[in-house]
Amino acid sequence: MLPTTIAQTGTFKEQPRSETLEDIALVKRIAGKDDVAFDILYRGYYPRLRRFLERITRRPQIVDEVLNDTMLVVWRKAASYDLSSQVSTWIFGIALRRALKALKRIDDPIEFGPDETADVGGVGPEGMLVQQEMGTHIRKALGALSVDHRAVIELTYFEGYSCAEIAEIMRCPVSTVKTRMFHARRRLRMLLPDYTVNVE
Repeated sequence: MLPTTIAQTGTFKEQPRSETLEDIALVKRIAGKDDVAFDILYRGYYPRLRRFLERITRRPQIVDEVLNDTMLVVWRKAASYDLSSQVSTWIFGIALRRALKALKRIDDPIEFGPDETADVGGVGPEGMLVQQEMGTHIRKALGALSVDHRAVIELTYFEGYSCAEIAEIMRCPVSTVKTRMFHARRRLRMLLPDYTVNVE
């Protein structure tokens, strides 16, 4: 499976943060302009959001700006959160829209692999070289996808969201998510012909 292959390259380490009632309580407190609650939520989501934005935008120079814009929207719009989706789905939807808006202002593509220094402990020098090479090819292949296709792959395999949740995040029908996933998988198979990557 794709997550296993990516895990073997050292680029998929952390399991998604589980949704808790604490997140909902924090958003309610943030709606009342509670600075402490905002700080807790920010720190809790920062690692996942940063990684997601790095992979989606492929431009390290805008990641902090987009992340801060995202959390500013969370601060300002917390009162509008209506429990119709998970807190994480709501936040990732904001992050994706802010990232797409930022990308519209940028023309120059930049090669970027946020996991270049991934931990590959436990393997010998030859295995380490193979994993690094595979990781490079996978990152390059993901970078070659369109932003929408890359977002679907990232949200599915790295963040663990369902098609219905991704549809909420991307503000599109579930059928559109499935179509994007189909095309993204097909493109990855074409881009990674030398690797046994099962993306079903």
